[in-house]
Amino acid sequence: MSRTMEGSPQTPAPVQAAYRYCEVVTGQQARNFAYGIRLLPADKRKAMSALYAFSRRIDDIGDGALTPEAKYARLEDTRQLLDRVRKGVVENDDTDPVAVALADAAQRFPLPLDGLDELIDGVLMDVRGRTYETWDDLKVYCRCVAGAIGRLSLGVFGTLPGARGTERAAEYADTLGLALQLTNILRDVREDAANGRSYLPADDLARFGCSAGFHSTTPPPGADFAGLVHFEVRRARALFAEGYRLLPMLDRRSGACVAAMAGIYRRLLDRIERDPGAVLRGRVSLPGHEKAYVALRGLSGVDAHHIGRRTQGGRA
Repeated sequence: MSRTMEGSPQTPAPVQAAYRYCEVVTGQQARNFAYGIRLLPADKRKAMSALYAFSRRIDDIGDGALTPEAKYARLEDTRQLLDRVRKGVVENDDTDPVAVALADAAQRFPLPLDGLDELIDGVLMDVRGRTYETWDDLKVYCRCVAGAIGRLSLGVFGTLPGARGTERAAEYADTLGLALQLTNILRDVREDAANGRSYLPADDLARFGCSAGFHSTTPPPGADFAGLVHFEVRRARALFAEGYRLLPMLDRRSGACVAAMAGIYRRLLDRIERDPGAVLRGRVSLPGHEKAYVALRGLSGVDAHHIGRRTQGGRA
Protein backbone atom coordinates (compact mmCIF):
# COMPACT_ATOMS: atom_id res chain seq x y z
CA MET A 1 0.00 0.00 0.00
CA SER A 2 1.50 3.33 -1.02
CA ARG A 3 1.29 6.43 1.14
CA THR A 4 -0.10 9.78 0.01
CA MET A 5 2.66 11.88 -1.44
CA GLU A 6 1.93 15.37 -2.78
CA GLY A 7 1.03 17.80 -0.04
CA SER A 8 1.11 15.17 2.71
CA PRO A 9 2.84 16.00 5.99
CA GLN A 10 4.53 12.62 5.60
CA THR A 11 6.43 13.96 2.59
CA PRO A 12 9.07 16.52 3.61
CA ALA A 13 9.67 19.46 1.31
CA PRO A 14 13.16 18.26 0.22
CA VAL A 15 11.65 14.95 -0.91
CA GLN A 16 8.91 16.70 -2.86
CA ALA A 17 11.57 18.87 -4.51
CA ALA A 18 13.58 15.74 -5.37
CA TYR A 19 10.55 14.19 -7.06
CA ARG A 20 9.92 17.39 -9.03
CA TYR A 21 13.52 17.26 -10.26
CA CYS A 22 13.03 13.65 -11.42
CA GLU A 23 9.79 14.59 -13.19
CA VAL A 24 11.59 17.34 -15.09
CA VAL A 25 14.32 14.90 -16.15
CA THR A 26 11.69 12.41 -17.31
CA GLY A 27 9.66 14.99 -19.22
CA GLN A 28 12.72 16.35 -21.02
CA GLN A 29 14.53 13.13 -21.83
CA ALA A 30 11.94 10.35 -22.10
CA ARG A 31 8.93 11.57 -24.01
CA ASN A 32 7.53 8.13 -24.85
CA PHE A 33 7.88 7.09 -21.21
CA ALA A 34 6.42 10.38 -20.00
CA TYR A 35 3.30 9.92 -22.13
CA GLY A 36 2.59 6.69 -20.32
CA ILE A 37 3.31 7.65 -16.73
CA ARG A 38 1.23 10.83 -16.87
CA LEU A 39 -1.78 8.48 -16.75
CA LEU A 40 -0.81 7.27 -13.26
CA PRO A 41 -1.94 8.72 -9.92
CA ALA A 42 0.57 11.13 -8.41
CA ASP A 43 2.31 8.71 -6.05
CA LYS A 44 2.96 6.12 -8.74
CA ARG A 45 3.90 8.75 -11.33
CA LYS A 46 6.51 10.24 -9.02
CA ALA A 47 7.95 6.84 -8.15
CA MET A 48 8.22 5.99 -11.85
CA SER A 49 9.97 9.32 -12.48
CA ALA A 50 12.49 8.49 -9.75
CA LEU A 51 13.12 5.10 -11.34
CA TYR A 52 13.57 6.69 -14.75
CA ALA A 53 15.94 9.40 -13.51
CA PHE A 54 18.19 6.87 -11.76
CA SER A 55 18.10 4.57 -14.82
CA ARG A 56 18.89 7.50 -17.10
CA ARG A 57 21.94 8.33 -15.03
CA ILE A 58 23.23 4.79 -15.57
CA ASP A 59 22.52 4.92 -19.31
CA ASP A 60 24.20 8.31 -19.68
CA ILE A 61 27.39 6.96 -18.15
CA GLY A 62 27.46 4.18 -20.73
CA ASP A 63 26.64 6.50 -23.63
CA GLY A 64 28.95 9.33 -22.62
CA ALA A 65 32.40 10.30 -23.91
CA LEU A 66 34.41 9.14 -20.89
CA THR A 67 37.14 6.53 -21.22
CA PRO A 68 36.09 2.96 -20.45
CA GLU A 69 38.08 3.10 -17.21
CA ALA A 70 36.25 6.26 -16.10
CA LYS A 71 32.91 4.66 -17.00
CA TYR A 72 33.73 1.61 -14.90
CA ALA A 73 34.51 3.88 -11.96
CA ARG A 74 31.32 5.92 -12.39
CA LEU A 75 29.19 2.79 -12.66
CA GLU A 76 30.78 1.40 -9.51
CA ASP A 77 30.04 4.68 -7.72
CA THR A 78 26.43 4.41 -8.89
CA ARG A 79 26.22 0.84 -7.65
CA GLN A 80 27.46 1.98 -4.24
CA LEU A 81 24.83 4.74 -4.22
CA LEU A 82 22.18 2.15 -5.07
CA ASP A 83 23.39 0.09 -2.12
CA ARG A 84 22.87 3.12 0.13
CA VAL A 85 19.33 3.42 -1.19
CA ARG A 86 18.78 -0.29 -0.56
CA LYS A 87 20.02 0.04 3.04
CA GLY A 88 17.79 3.05 3.67
CA VAL A 89 20.62 5.37 4.66
CA VAL A 90 19.98 8.20 2.15
CA GLU A 91 18.84 11.24 4.13
CA ASN A 92 16.05 13.52 2.93
CA ASP A 93 18.47 16.45 2.76
CA ASP A 94 21.07 14.55 0.71
CA THR A 95 22.49 16.69 -2.10
CA ASP A 96 21.55 14.10 -4.76
CA PRO A 97 17.84 14.57 -5.59
CA VAL A 98 17.62 11.39 -7.63
CA ALA A 99 18.89 9.30 -4.72
CA VAL A 100 16.48 11.07 -2.35
CA ALA A 101 13.49 10.41 -4.61
CA LEU A 102 14.43 6.80 -5.28
CA ALA A 103 15.00 6.13 -1.58
CA ASP A 104 11.56 7.52 -0.76
CA ALA A 105 9.92 5.52 -3.55
CA ALA A 106 11.61 2.35 -2.27
CA GLN A 107 10.01 2.96 1.12
CA ARG A 108 6.57 3.40 -0.40
CA PHE A 109 6.60 0.57 -2.94
CA PRO A 110 8.07 -2.96 -3.03
CA LEU A 111 10.71 -2.15 -5.61
CA PRO A 112 13.04 -5.02 -6.59
CA LEU A 113 16.09 -2.74 -6.54
CA ASP A 114 18.34 -5.55 -7.73
CA GLY A 115 16.87 -4.72 -11.14
CA LEU A 116 18.95 -1.53 -11.14
CA ASP A 117 22.03 -3.65 -10.46
CA GLU A 118 21.06 -5.62 -13.56
CA LEU A 119 20.82 -2.38 -15.52
CA ILE A 120 24.35 -1.49 -14.46
CA ASP A 121 25.46 -4.96 -15.58
CA GLY A 122 23.83 -4.36 -18.97
CA VAL A 123 25.53 -0.99 -19.42
CA LEU A 124 28.84 -2.64 -18.54
CA MET A 125 28.22 -4.95 -21.50
CA ASP A 126 27.99 -1.83 -23.69
CA VAL A 127 31.16 -0.33 -22.25
CA ARG A 128 33.01 -3.56 -22.97
CA GLY A 129 31.72 -3.55 -26.56
CA ARG A 130 30.00 -6.89 -26.29
CA THR A 131 28.30 -8.30 -29.36
CA TYR A 132 25.71 -11.08 -29.52
CA GLU A 133 25.93 -14.24 -31.56
CA THR A 134 22.38 -15.51 -31.03
CA TRP A 135 19.00 -14.27 -29.86
CA ASP A 136 19.51 -16.16 -26.60
CA ASP A 137 22.69 -14.10 -26.06
CA LEU A 138 20.91 -10.83 -26.84
CA LYS A 139 18.05 -11.72 -24.51
CA VAL A 140 20.48 -11.65 -21.58
CA TYR A 141 21.37 -8.05 -22.42
CA CYS A 142 17.75 -7.05 -23.04
CA ARG A 143 16.64 -8.52 -19.72
CA CYS A 144 19.30 -6.44 -17.96
CA VAL A 145 18.57 -3.10 -19.61
CA ALA A 146 14.81 -3.38 -20.20
CA GLY A 147 13.28 -6.47 -18.62
CA ALA A 148 14.59 -5.34 -15.24
CA ILE A 149 12.87 -1.98 -15.71
CA GLY A 150 9.63 -3.82 -16.45
CA ARG A 151 9.93 -5.73 -13.18
CA LEU A 152 10.76 -2.55 -11.25
CA SER A 153 7.74 -0.84 -12.78
CA LEU A 154 5.55 -3.73 -11.68
CA GLY A 155 6.72 -3.02 -8.15
CA VAL A 156 5.10 0.40 -8.49
CA PHE A 157 1.97 -0.79 -10.29
CA GLY A 158 1.14 -3.80 -8.14
CA THR A 159 -1.48 -6.32 -9.28
CA LEU A 160 -5.23 -6.47 -8.77
CA PRO A 161 -6.39 -8.57 -5.81
CA GLY A 162 -7.91 -11.77 -7.13
CA ALA A 163 -6.54 -11.38 -10.65
CA ARG A 164 -5.69 -14.68 -12.32
CA GLY A 165 -2.12 -15.67 -13.12
CA THR A 166 -0.38 -13.00 -11.04
CA GLU A 167 2.38 -15.45 -10.18
CA ARG A 168 3.60 -14.83 -13.74
CA ALA A 169 3.19 -11.04 -13.65
CA ALA A 170 6.93 -10.37 -13.27
CA GLU A 171 7.65 -12.69 -16.19
CA TYR A 172 5.19 -10.80 -18.41
CA ALA A 173 6.60 -7.43 -17.32
CA ASP A 174 10.07 -8.69 -18.19
CA THR A 175 8.88 -9.88 -21.61
CA LEU A 176 7.29 -6.52 -22.40
CA GLY A 177 10.64 -4.95 -21.58
CA LEU A 178 12.29 -7.24 -24.13
CA ALA A 179 9.71 -6.22 -26.75
CA LEU A 180 10.38 -2.53 -26.16
CA GLN A 181 14.14 -3.01 -26.25
CA LEU A 182 14.10 -4.99 -29.49
CA THR A 183 12.00 -2.22 -31.03
CA ASN A 184 14.61 0.29 -29.84
CA ILE A 185 17.38 -1.79 -31.37
CA LEU A 186 15.64 -1.84 -34.75
CA ARG A 187 14.89 1.89 -34.61
CA ASP A 188 18.49 2.81 -33.66
CA VAL A 189 20.39 0.37 -35.87
CA ARG A 190 22.14 3.13 -37.88
CA GLU A 191 22.87 5.31 -34.86
CA ASP A 192 24.32 2.35 -32.96
CA ALA A 193 26.52 1.42 -35.93
CA ALA A 194 27.88 4.98 -36.02
CA ASN A 195 28.78 4.58 -32.35
CA GLY A 196 30.55 1.29 -33.00
CA ARG A 197 27.82 -0.88 -31.48
CA SER A 198 26.00 -3.86 -32.92
CA TYR A 199 23.11 -5.49 -31.10
CA LEU A 200 21.23 -7.65 -33.59
CA PRO A 201 22.34 -11.29 -33.32
CA ALA A 202 25.26 -12.14 -35.56
CA ASP A 203 23.55 -15.29 -36.83
CA ASP A 204 20.52 -13.22 -37.92
CA LEU A 205 22.79 -10.72 -39.69
CA ALA A 206 24.57 -13.53 -41.51
CA ARG A 207 21.30 -15.20 -42.50
CA PHE A 208 20.15 -12.05 -44.29
CA GLY A 209 23.51 -10.98 -45.70
CA CYS A 210 23.90 -8.02 -43.36
CA SER A 211 27.09 -8.93 -41.52
CA ALA A 212 28.90 -5.91 -42.97
CA GLY A 213 26.85 -3.64 -40.73
CA PHE A 214 24.85 -0.47 -41.27
CA HIS A 215 27.07 2.53 -41.90
CA SER A 216 25.15 4.32 -44.65
CA THR A 217 21.62 5.17 -45.71
CA THR A 218 21.50 2.04 -47.87
CA PRO A 219 21.85 -1.63 -46.85
CA PRO A 220 25.05 -3.56 -47.55
CA PRO A 221 25.31 -4.74 -51.20
CA GLY A 222 23.35 -7.93 -51.76
CA ALA A 223 21.77 -7.82 -48.32
CA ASP A 224 18.14 -8.69 -47.66
CA PHE A 225 17.74 -5.87 -45.18
CA ALA A 226 13.94 -5.84 -45.45
CA GLY A 227 13.92 -9.56 -44.72
CA LEU A 228 16.05 -9.02 -41.61
CA VAL A 229 13.79 -6.23 -40.34
CA HIS A 230 10.61 -8.20 -40.95
CA PHE A 231 12.10 -11.20 -39.16
CA GLU A 232 12.95 -9.11 -36.08
CA VAL A 233 9.57 -7.36 -36.21
CA ARG A 234 7.83 -10.74 -36.01
CA ARG A 235 9.99 -11.63 -33.02
CA ALA A 236 9.10 -8.35 -31.31
CA ARG A 237 5.39 -8.83 -32.03
CA ALA A 238 5.49 -12.26 -30.39
CA LEU A 239 7.12 -10.70 -27.32
CA PHE A 240 4.45 -8.00 -27.18
CA ALA A 241 1.69 -10.60 -27.45
CA GLU A 242 3.13 -12.56 -24.53
CA GLY A 243 3.91 -9.51 -22.41
CA TYR A 244 0.44 -8.03 -22.92
CA ARG A 245 -0.90 -10.81 -20.73
CA LEU A 246 0.14 -8.53 -17.87
CA LEU A 247 -2.55 -5.91 -18.61
CA PRO A 248 -5.60 -7.66 -17.14
CA MET A 249 -3.66 -8.06 -13.88
CA LEU A 250 -3.26 -4.29 -13.38
CA ASP A 251 -5.61 -1.63 -12.07
CA ARG A 252 -7.14 0.69 -14.65
CA ARG A 253 -4.58 3.49 -14.53
CA SER A 254 -1.54 1.24 -14.28
CA GLY A 255 -2.90 -0.78 -17.20
CA ALA A 256 -3.45 2.46 -19.13
CA CYS A 257 0.18 3.46 -18.50
CA VAL A 258 1.52 0.14 -19.77
CA ALA A 259 -0.88 0.08 -22.73
CA ALA A 260 0.17 3.61 -23.71
CA MET A 261 3.92 2.96 -23.57
CA ALA A 262 3.65 -0.40 -25.31
CA GLY A 263 1.19 1.03 -27.84
CA ILE A 264 3.60 3.79 -28.84
CA TYR A 265 6.32 1.23 -29.47
CA ARG A 266 3.94 -1.05 -31.34
CA ARG A 267 3.15 1.82 -33.68
CA LEU A 268 6.86 2.48 -34.14
CA LEU A 269 7.18 -1.18 -35.06
CA ASP A 270 4.37 -0.79 -37.60
CA ARG A 271 6.18 2.11 -39.24
CA ILE A 272 9.45 0.22 -39.36
CA GLU A 273 7.70 -2.80 -40.87
CA ARG A 274 6.09 -0.68 -43.61
CA ASP A 275 9.38 1.00 -44.54
CA PRO A 276 12.41 -0.94 -43.26
CA GLY A 277 14.86 1.41 -44.94
CA ALA A 278 13.60 4.32 -42.86
CA VAL A 279 15.77 3.24 -39.93
CA LEU A 280 18.86 3.75 -42.10
CA ARG A 281 17.78 7.20 -43.24
CA GLY A 282 16.98 8.68 -39.84
CA ARG A 283 15.25 8.22 -36.51
CA VAL A 284 11.72 6.82 -36.82
CA SER A 285 9.33 8.48 -34.38
CA LEU A 286 5.66 9.21 -33.81
CA PRO A 287 4.16 12.72 -33.85
CA GLY A 288 2.82 14.04 -30.57
CA HIS A 289 -0.83 13.82 -31.61
CA GLU A 290 -0.44 10.11 -32.36
CA LYS A 291 1.17 9.47 -28.98
CA ALA A 292 -1.70 11.34 -27.33
CA TYR A 293 -4.20 9.16 -29.19
CA VAL A 294 -2.45 6.00 -28.00
CA ALA A 295 -2.46 7.34 -24.43
CA LEU A 296 -6.19 8.06 -24.61
CA ARG A 297 -6.86 4.55 -25.88
CA GLY A 298 -4.92 3.21 -22.92
CA LEU A 299 -6.82 5.37 -20.45
CA SER A 300 -10.16 4.34 -21.95
CA GLY A 301 -9.33 0.72 -21.18
CA VAL A 302 -9.98 -0.37 -24.77
CA ASP A 303 -6.60 -2.06 -25.17
CA ALA A 304 -6.62 -3.75 -21.77
CA HIS A 305 -10.17 -5.04 -22.35
CA HIS A 306 -9.34 -6.37 -25.82
CA ILE A 307 -6.14 -8.01 -24.66
CA GLY A 308 -7.87 -9.47 -21.62
CA ARG A 309 -10.45 -11.17 -23.81
CA ARG A 310 -7.73 -12.59 -26.05
CA THR A 311 -5.57 -13.87 -23.21
CA GLN A 312 -8.53 -15.50 -21.49
CA GLY A 313 -9.27 -17.25 -24.76
CA GLY A 314 -5.66 -18.39 -25.01
CA ARG A 315 -5.08 -16.72 -28.38
CA ALA A 316 -2.56 -14.04 -27.42
